[in-house]
Amino acid sequence: MSLAPAPDTPPLPVPEVWPGHLESSTEGAHAGELAWQAYFTDPLLQRLIDTALENNRDLRLAALRVEEASAAFRIQRSDRFPAVGVGAQGGRARVPGDLNMSGRSQVGGEYRAEVGLSTWELDLWGRVRNLEDAALQSWLASDAARQAVHLALIAQVADGYLGLREIDERVAIARQTVATREESYRIFRRRVEVGSTSKLDLTQVQTLLNHAQALLTQLEQARATQLHALALLVGADPGPLPTKAPFDETTVLAELRAGLPSELLISRPDIISAEHQLRAGDANIGAARAAFLPRIALTGSFGTASSDLDGLFDSGSRAWTFMPTLSLPIFDGGRRRANLELSEVRRDIAVAGYEKTIQTAFREVADALSAKYWLAEQLTIQRANLEAQSERARLAQLRYDNGSAAFLEVLDAQRDLLDAGQQLVQARRALLSSQVALYAALGGGTLTATGQAQSATSTPASTPSTR
Repeated sequence: MSLAPAPDTPPLPVPEVWPGHLESSTEGAHAGELAWQAYFTDPLLQRLIDTALENNRDLRLAALRVEEASAAFRIQRSDRFPAVGVGAQGGRARVPGDLNMSGRSQVGGEYRAEVGLSTWELDLWGRVRNLEDAALQSWLASDAARQAVHLALIAQVADGYLGLREIDERVAIARQTVATREESYRIFRRRVEVGSTSKLDLTQVQTLLNHAQALLTQLEQARATQLHALALLVGADPGPLPTKAPFDETTVLAELRAGLPSELLISRPDIISAEHQLRAGDANIGAARAAFLPRIALTGSFGTASSDLDGLFDSGSRAWTFMPTLSLPIFDGGRRRANLELSEVRRDIAVAGYEKTIQTAFREVADALSAKYWLAEQLTIQRANLEAQSERARLAQLRYDNGSAAFLEVLDAQRDLLDAGQQLVQARRALLSSQVALYAALGGGTLTATGQAQSATSTPASTPSTR
């Protein structure tokens, strides 16, 4: 018999479909069924993620919390079984004559060897079972939380890697620009020396060069910071990171199918963790309710006893005890009532946390879908802008060479061309980062990892996988 409330999952506190243009087509892979190795196919990125999964301290702490919850569950589960122990005792005592009927002092002894049953509660109202179920749900919640940390770590490493590649490409553009402008500065300085151009044009060329050099130093600093952040995520030296080819936003990551918001309930590990916490709250309420009912416990022992050690195992020395106890507190100052109210409030907190987790998940997916849609539009615009700025710079240089325009026009065109190239790389990285965020928001690889864990474990007492 259990006095816990019947499981009642709150309805989704979010719309049943994604808003407006965010509705995803039925094409693409289901993120929950797509392992990270199949989604992030870059060998270097896979090596970084593998290293992070082995060395990241946050993930290690999450795995240790799972082991802690597993041990707590096993401790609580042991209360369902009687504790049997073996004991032996012996002693001798002298009793003065004025303390016994004979009036003479006596020396006596007692020796025992017993197998004993300690106080074992007959779980008539499900109190012990509910406490065990609460511990189990807490264990499962901590394992789901570990999976959430696992997924977040993968996404953070992937995004950090993309950020590093973005900076590398921007550094390459800046270096190429610096080299080109250094050559232009050399040419204009020679022209000034021979009197074929003004010193004003030379200072304007120098301004272009200084602008590119300043950008390059800023990017080098940003690259060092990004590399340090990536090393912290990986938890070890990431090793050499060779220069990669420019981004290809059409082939790096697979297309994902968002599905319906209700599918997040089985694919988002943080929602799964919140649901287990909800079930633990129900079980604790059942245990608190059972505390109002009588508790029956059994204590007993069986063995031999004798006044002499030599006769401990002789015929007729058998001894046993059996002591059932029934207890029901009459007055406890409101402790049981307060404990029940505490369990109910904590369950309500778990409900609110569950609903908030779903709302947060809905927003993260909607944000990722929106970012993916609009960043693709921005990338198209940035490509067109780069082409236009390239043509503008070419025409401005041509007009200057023909004496139809001042070098200031070339200066503005070259500066805007560099900015356009930088913005295109940033837009490309932002689009890829939105795909990483979408994979994480949809619970990427959770169903695959859960299936592997279930096939590897046959009983709930087995510790879940940490990878």
